[in-house]
Formats: sequence, C-alpha cells, structure tokens
Amino acid sequence: MTAPRIDTDTLRRLPKAVLHDHLDGGLRPATVVELADAVGHPLPTTDPDELAAWYVEAADSGDLVRYIATFEHTLAVMQTREGLLRTAEEYVLDLACDGVVYGEVRYAPELMTKGGLALPEVVEAVQEGLAAGMAKAAAAGTPVRVGTLLCGMRMFDRSREVADLAVAYRDAGVLGFDIAGAEDGFPPADHLAAFEHLRRENVPFTIHAGEAHGLPSIHQALQVCGAQRIGHGVRITDDIVDGKLGRLAGWVRDRRIALEMCPTSNLQTGAATSIAEHPITALKDLGFRVTLNTDNRLVSGTTMTREMSLLVEEAGWTAEDLRTVTVNALKSAFIPFDERNALIRDVVLPGYEWVL
Repeated sequence: MTAPRIDTDTLRRLPKAVLHDHLDGGLRPATVVELADAVGHPLPTTDPDELAAWYVEAADSGDLVRYIATFEHTLAVMQTREGLLRTAEEYVLDLACDGVVYGEVRYAPELMTKGGLALPEVVEAVQEGLAAGMAKAAAAGTPVRVGTLLCGMRMFDRSREVADLAVAYRDAGVLGFDIAGAEDGFPPADHLAAFEHLRRENVPFTIHAGEAHGLPSIHQALQVCGAQRIGHGVRITDDIVDGKLGRLAGWVRDRRIALEMCPTSNLQTGAATSIAEHPITALKDLGFRVTLNTDNRLVSGTTMTREMSLLVEEAGWTAEDLRTVTVNALKSAFIPFDERNALIRDVVLPGYEWVL
C-alpha cells in the first residue's frame, strides 16, 4: 500500500537537523535591504520580495561559479559587528521556526574583514549572535542547538590561519572546519597543511567535494585530506554502475561517511537534473549515510521544510525516509557521541512517532 502524502504543515512540525548551510547564504531579504542601506551598498532592488526573487533567478544558472557570485550582496552587509550579530541571531530564529532542532552553520571569516574586523572578532561576533538567537528560541519554546564550521576559501591561501581559529574557538561553539568556494581547479590537497593541523588537534572537518568536480575530488578529500564528511558528494554516483559499487563508493558507504546533500542547490548549480532523479534517493536506498540540507536558504529560496516537501512530492519519500536522513545527520554531527544520542533518543525519534 502506498504511504499517504505528508502535507507542508506536518513537515514543518517534524524535527530536523541540518549539517550543510552557509550563514552568508541564508539572510532575510529585508535584513539585506536594511543593512545595505546602513552601509551604503547598492542592491539590484530594495524591495525585499523582489530581492528574494532576484537571488533565486540569479542562482538558477546551472553554473557553480555564477551561483557563488550572488553572495556579493550578502557579504557586503556582513562586514561589521552589528551586521554579524543580527544575521547570526536571525539565522537561529529562522531555523527554529522551520522545526530545526540541530544545525551546523558554516562561513568564511576571511570574507568578513573588509570593514576592519580581525578574524577573531568575526568569530566572536557570530558566536554572540548565535547565542542570542538560541536563547530567544528556547524562551519561545522552540529550542535549537547551533554550532559553527569555519571555512577556508579554496582559491585563497588563508586556510591554515582559519584552521588555527577553529582550534582556538573549539570550546566556544566552533565545531569544525571546511573549505568552500569554486571546486573545479582548486583541489582540496592544496590545503593539506590545514587538514594535517586539524587532525593533530582532533578537530573534525568536512570538505566540499563531488559537486562541480567528480570522483578525484571526493577521493582526494577522503584519502589524502582525511575528511570525516563530504559536502554534496553527488558525483559519487559515477562510481556506481547498475547498483554495483566501485571501491570509492564502497568505502564511502561502508565507513558511514556522511554525504551532505542539498537537492535544490544542486539543481541550481547543474550538479543534478531534477528532484525526482537527484542521487539522494538512490544513495539512500543503497544504504549510504545521506543527509538532507539547504546549503543557502536565501540564494536557493528554500527551507528544510521545502526540501522535505520536494522529496515527498517529487521523489516519493515517506516520513520514515525523512526520519532516516534526520537521524543520519545527528549520527554524523560534530558534537560528542552522548549528545548526538540524546538528540536522537529524546527529540527526533519521539518527534516522528505521530506520523509513522
């Protein structure tokens, strides 16, 4: 018997976990407009609804480099302490309203220093804003835990410096590290010094790989750099033929390496052709540890509820499938084992009982 469809209101109430979401890709359109006016930055439009539509249209290019270029206007309003405090606090509140109970948000501190802030000041402002958001969410009865991942940019040379920041602030809300930016032409091994330092200091990290570049990028991220998770990873399907896994795909599945998959974003960058045919469904069915994520909520015009709804409506996902990817995310979260288990046992599993 076919499982009943799940409506949007039900999906919004379900507990969610997001591992792959960029702070500078998830601002409220009205906030961008207000902060841009305060700092004198010109925008394509000052109407919040029109600006939201502009972001999605501009990102729907099928090209990762053009997709990344849309961040010019969000980063422009994140160069001051006030801008960082506000965007970080609102980020948490927006997740809480979407039913997210655990989130990891990533950003590149080096892109937020044009206003004169030093790298540590950027990190401290973001952490302060997140803490304020978590306090307000808890007071409203929608608690959410949010930690940060610091990103080095693949095309620049400050990743080792950012890795030092991740080590320095790992007891202050920073959970791990990533490298971001254009993937093709900028292999992860270029930042090997940062990854070796993080391994020595027992700081976990994920690496964007297998989105704009294929299997060599994933292999290098895992076997050369030592990533514990893979950002996107859709191209792992290149190593699967007629359901038979190649050696790299088998390694990813058998070692339970989480794939941080972002369906809507992947459509925009050309890494996938449709929600119905997005690799997340086939990989889930093959037993990979897939997780569901938003990547950039403003730029992709999405939320976790919307991502779930798309998979339900276009790929036939059930509530059990949604619970599986939520549990997968928490199993691979960069927080201690007992805390992961507590979230799964006390929040996620009870939160799905009423729809299963």
